[in-house]
Amino acid sequence: MDYLKIVGNKKLSGEISISGAKNAALPLIACTILAKNETTINNLPNVADINTFLKLIKMLGGSFTKEKNSATIDTSTIDNTTATYDIVKTMRASILVLGPLLARFGHCEVSLPGGCAIGQRPVDLHLKALEQMGAKIEILQGYIKATAPNGLKGAKIVFDKVTVGGTENTVMAAALASGVTTIINAAKEPEIVQLCEVIASAGVKIEGIGTSKIIIEGTGGKLLDIKPFSVIPDRIEAGTYMCAAAITNQKLTIKDIVPAHLEAITSKLEEMNFEIDIKENELTIFPTSKILPVNIITTEFPGFPTDMQAQFMALATQAEGTSTIDERLFENRFMHASELSRLGAEIHINGNIATILGKKGSLTGTDVMATDLRASSALVLAALVASGETNIHRIYHLDRGYEDLEGKLLKIGADVKRLKES
Repeated sequence: MDYLKIVGNKKLSGEISISGAKNAALPLIACTILAKNETTINNLPNVADINTFLKLIKMLGGSFTKEKNSATIDTSTIDNTTATYDIVKTMRASILVLGPLLARFGHCEVSLPGGCAIGQRPVDLHLKALEQMGAKIEILQGYIKATAPNGLKGAKIVFDKVTVGGTENTVMAAALASGVTTIINAAKEPEIVQLCEVIASAGVKIEGIGTSKIIIEGTGGKLLDIKPFSVIPDRIEAGTYMCAAAITNQKLTIKDIVPAHLEAITSKLEEMNFEIDIKENELTIFPTSKILPVNIITTEFPGFPTDMQAQFMALATQAEGTSTIDERLFENRFMHASELSRLGAEIHINGNIATILGKKGSLTGTDVMATDLRASSALVLAALVASGETNIHRIYHLDRGYEDLEGKLLKIGADVKRLKES
């Protein structure tokens, strides 16, 4: 197993290019199940979750060829509609094959994802939506068994709460359904916008892309002709490196971004007294004389993303004053707080609210353990500014979502090494 050794307080400078968005790429790979043709996806991030999802496509009977950041996927040969526990347990996003498999084949079995380090994230909203479209759903021996022998039918679906995965599964299922599906209270994340745009460019009529009301006219089972496309930039990776510039109080340029996807993050950094120069597809963060504390409430897009909460907690340790983070989306998502405390941070947790007492230069390197993907990046950020040496263990979490993290950090002057546990 690998770990990262980081020596803090190095001068950072230069620029970082952002990879494709993992959270956009996963549903887009699932969406190839709806295609009658080979589908080429460019700007795929080279991270563990993408490789796992491609492996799942292969287990279902499809095939793919992959070269660097591009993959060509052929799902015309799929002859197995069971996503087994062995693969689903390693990645919750595997549930995204449920909608497209059911829509195309009329039946499938997908293992329940089970628990998650950052909370339960149940799939009941996914299942309820498919049932409203005419599917029969049973839970047997840990598997979702879904059948729709007469195909899925368009329906009006009102989500009780915003669900990204539920919206994605429903959009894909609706693309091949008969009739019109209206999704009320749909998630509006950029990743969902791209999924809808790719399906729409394949000939499916979709209205309301990017809004909370999406109307989809299905093809009645006719498979799609999906044209080659490139995955949008990863807004969470971009936000993480923006925080790297901020926590070290150095000038950095972040390239290959969509600034509109980063407005909530940019706004909070500006509140913390950072000047940010924004151009068409890049931005530059400048050092500040004083890092101010900040108050954050996580919410759905376009609000502040829960996936950036941990990174801002690390940043808040260097602010001059008291910051608060109110985590409204997931329970149990403050596990990084205890590891940041090992580095010297003063953080108090009360339910879903974290209070961080910031003080410049308060962190000292030690051994810490990653607990989930974004918690891992918070520890990397803290290590960049901690005095001495920090060893971050269990970095397989990082490898799930950050492409060449140490390579990108080395390029801007960080002292980081990937080593093997003894």
